Amino acid sequence: MELDNIDFQILRLLFENSRVQWKDLGAQIHMTGQAVGNRIKRLEESAVIKAYSLIVDEMKLGFSYTAFVIIYMRTANHNSFMRFINDRKEVVEAHRVSGEGCYHLKLKVKSEGQLNHFLNKILYYGNYTLYLSIQEIKQQNLLTDIQQ
Repeated sequence: MELDNIDFQILRLLFENSRVQWKDLGAQIHMTGQAVGNRIKRLEESAVIKAYSLIVDEMKLGFSYTAFVIIYMRTANHNSFMRFINDRKEVVEAHRVSGEGCYHLKLKVKSEGQLNHFLNKILYYGNYTLYLSIQEIKQQNLLTDIQQ
């Protein structure tokens, strides 16, 4: 699907507030609410828009620790490891990488005990290096930098 400048404007505005009314969004880009709605439906049907989400303050929910874990696998069979990380709620991101390690994971946990429990489970698959986040400095919205 080819996106035009209007599609990118709609995506930027939805990223800022996905609950905005179509008529209000249309007023910002000089279109009718119905025309905006048709474009949003097209973006959804073509899977450009995969889902809508909610951003919450994780600290207020008790997730006090953000950890980054580099995994060094013991085996070339990674299928059971991938099933393991897909089943773990504390794994919020997982990437197979080139360079150092085999996988980089981002975890959100409520306690040191929960982190230790997870790390003990990881030892079944391989060794790891752990980094704890001290402060989040930046979270990027890629849509603000897209130029047509």
